[in-house]
Amino acid sequence: MPELTRVPAGVDPSVPSSARVYDHLLGGKDNFEVDRAVAARLLQVAPDTRRVAKASRRFLISAVRHMALAGVQQFIDLGAGIPTSPSVHEAATEVRPGAKVVYVDYDPVVKLHNDVILAVGEGVISIQADLRDPAGVLGDSQVTAFIDFSEPVGLLLAGVMHFVTDEEDPAGIIRTFRDRMAPGSHLLLSQAVAESDPEALAQLRASTAGSPAQPTFRTHEEVLALFDGFDLVEPGLVPVQDWRPDLEEPPTKLRIEGGVGVLRQRAHR
Repeated sequence: MPELTRVPAGVDPSVPSSARVYDHLLGGKDNFEVDRAVAARLLQVAPDTRRVAKASRRFLISAVRHMALAGVQQFIDLGAGIPTSPSVHEAATEVRPGAKVVYVDYDPVVKLHNDVILAVGEGVISIQADLRDPAGVLGDSQVTAFIDFSEPVGLLLAGVMHFVTDEEDPAGIIRTFRDRMAPGSHLLLSQAVAESDPEALAQLRASTAGSPAQPTFRTHEEVLALFDGFDLVEPGLVPVQDWRPDLEEPPTKLRIEGGVGVLRQRAHR
């Protein structure tokens, strides 16, 4: 599989990126050898990791369609990752033409690819920003001009919160976004959990040690607490392959749980 032919400024191709590892697991080509090495080591211990990556993507797209059917027509995708079809904006506009999507990622490779999307579609903007700086995202001039926070918003945190450490206050990050969102807004969140196979967790930690992709695994109850202020829709917080599946799938060694919550009333802290 060929490497990226263009390395954006500020990108070190010797340091793995969670977005590029995920791209490789999904069969994409926008990754470096170091990213493929991380994925290969993980697959040695947990061969079903590629399957759970694809299930995570299906969960994201299915949940976006659910939100659109519920009336949400503007989305903020935090830690968006490298575009994969069907994309968030494709899923949203399929259900609700005219839907708007903001893609947010701090990785310059992701920004480069999302800029290409802008050349072919309306209702999409891309900003390079870090979800760990929610005030910066919410205060970005492009975001404030594009998103009407008096109307419901779909906030997407798909497979990114395990890269936010406890010291970086994941609950506080979500709370800052939540407090700007109107009633009827939705939160999508998925995260690798501590109830995964111990060998798979150990290998993932070892493979990403010293890199920005070092994960923090939380228990089911800890992830559930991140939905504070939101009412979970059925089936609740479950392994992503079990969130309204078309087919029954067996459990995977790396367990990623996901859920969708609805903000019923404005919460203040």
